[in-house]
Amino acid sequence: MKIGILALQGGVIEHLRLVEAAGAEAKIVRYSQDLEDIDGIILPGGESTTISRILNRTNMMEDLRNRIIAGLPVWGTCAGMILLAKNLSNDDKVDGIKTMDITVRRNAYGTQIDSFNTLVNVPEVSENEIPLVFIRAPFIEETGKNVKVICEVNGHIVAARQDNMLVSSFHPELTSNTDFHKYFINMCK
Repeated sequence: MKIGILALQGGVIEHLRLVEAAGAEAKIVRYSQDLEDIDGIILPGGESTTISRILNRTNMMEDLRNRIIAGLPVWGTCAGMILLAKNLSNDDKVDGIKTMDITVRRNAYGTQIDSFNTLVNVPEVSENEIPLVFIRAPFIEETGKNVKVICEVNGHIVAARQDNMLVSSFHPELTSNTDFHKYFINMCK
């Protein structure tokens, strides 16, 4: 099982470490040709505007979108969730991949100083509580009919799944917990 990690900006090394700890091979993805031999891809947290600009400048946006539409499993964390969302409620600067039927609010929890950690039970993913790290995090305001809500925190949707697409507004890669990475690897099988 080979999991690609989009390595244009953001929490790349942290995801790589947890993918390997969860028992899969991790592969850095920087170019379209790197998409060829992977079983799934993680779009890490970082700065969604920057990542979208790089994807467009390198002509990788369309290749990535087409692979996801064709069924490549994808997991977007924080900025990755923003990139996958078909709609953004409070920003039009991100020219994203737009494959998942969700509406996302960027920086929904506020500024950097409003970042927080919490422990949450996510039955879809684990029997145990999972540490969630929110950094200038978005959340989902609306979901389409084929989107399954996986986790809510304080009444806000923070993780969801639609077919081959998984999103989370938090950063599992900033903990030592591999439950979400194992969940995604199982999606890729």
